[in-house]
Amino acid sequence: MSFRNMIIAVALCADLFAMPGMAEPSAMCRAHGQAALVAWSQGHYDSVSKEFDPAVASLTSPQQLKAGWAQLQAVAGSFRKLGDLQPRSMAGREVLVAEMDFSGKSMAAVVACDAQDRIVTFHVVPASALPAAGSQAETLDPAIGTSRSVQVPSPSGPLPGTLVIPRAKGPFPAVLLVAGSGPSDRDESVGPNKPLRDVADGLAAAGIASFRYDKRTYVYGAAMAGKAMTVDDEVTDDALAALRVLARQPSIDPHRLYVLGHSLGAMMAPRIGQRDLQLAGIIMLAAPVTLGPDDIVRQLRYIAQLQGTPSAELDRRLASLTRACNTSVLAGSAHASAGNCFHAPDSYWLSTRDYDPVATAKQLHQPMLILQGDGDYQVTPQHDFSRWQAAFAHDSRVTLIAYPGLSHLFMPAGHPPSPADYAKPAHMDARVIRDIAQWIKLQPPSS
Repeated sequence: MSFRNMIIAVALCADLFAMPGMAEPSAMCRAHGQAALVAWSQGHYDSVSKEFDPAVASLTSPQQLKAGWAQLQAVAGSFRKLGDLQPRSMAGREVLVAEMDFSGKSMAAVVACDAQDRIVTFHVVPASALPAAGSQAETLDPAIGTSRSVQVPSPSGPLPGTLVIPRAKGPFPAVLLVAGSGPSDRDESVGPNKPLRDVADGLAAAGIASFRYDKRTYVYGAAMAGKAMTVDDEVTDDALAALRVLARQPSIDPHRLYVLGHSLGAMMAPRIGQRDLQLAGIIMLAAPVTLGPDDIVRQLRYIAQLQGTPSAELDRRLASLTRACNTSVLAGSAHASAGNCFHAPDSYWLSTRDYDPVATAKQLHQPMLILQGDGDYQVTPQHDFSRWQAAFAHDSRVTLIAYPGLSHLFMPAGHPPSPADYAKPAHMDARVIRDIAQWIKLQPPSS
């Protein structure tokens, strides 16, 4: 197995493992992470996972860490030096990054902790895969549009956002872009990739305005850590507030407003449409039909199989992971404790359990566009898109499109697809953005 297909512990698997409420790195997190990296680089494999979160530690063994270090040196050359962990924004949250100097390639270790300073992310990427500093700098071509800062009010405080207006004569149709789960920035940054910025730029070129914003868990994650919250707190409520802001902007046609959600944002798009009946349409990219502990376990199982983990060992580790979740959440009790399951409070999982996006979408009157990459191992064609197809294949107001070879980010997927795909610099496939723009232009204004 190549290094690019190797994941150390849980790693940063796009949005489902960057759960809400993750704390900003502390001095204790930095100390734990540095100690783990030193132990790993010096061959003390039994000591590496000492300060790991128990669920993450259950996925890691000294033998795996030893094999991972050997694979790393096979790709990057002989190890020379480990730098100090430093704060950095990556994949929509604040993490710690340390330079790792090898004879053949420059690498970077990425570490993140939970609110108890236990390590929940521990992996290595090529230094070239790290997002550039100042990731919010605008790169919109002035020939296709202009952008300006607009804030969204939230219970925690204002959320910074970017409104993009095409370089043409308005009023324009406009799309609110809603990111997936976890503390995502307005671009939904994942490593070097920014899928929502790609959408915004592509829509502007097609004469369509857009608005995207930093999520509440991104801006105020440290203050929210450890508190009860629901999926509406994370997604729905702020999206509705952003739509109200967008409708008031000059040059925007309030009768041609659309919501475009990706991943969890797509899953919640029907609820957003249910609560804002003036929307002209709903666009869903990689829309899950469920989000719960079982879905994360399914992804972990897939990743572990890519690593060649024996079935018996995998079953043992997954049993430990599910025991880490509060029994009341898994059993569906209405009286959940304040414990955490996969780094989200029980209230969060209960709120996702009680929501059915397909049933909600069936109650709506708005037209819908549902898109899926067939190389998506997180929201899969078999588990998720097939449910949308079964529900809406014969519904004239719904358009469903699948894209061969595209990942969860609608970028090229590997063979087989893996989390390593997200570290490769790419852009959202132009076909996807073209289909979104053409669909919007065919829709009538809302009444």
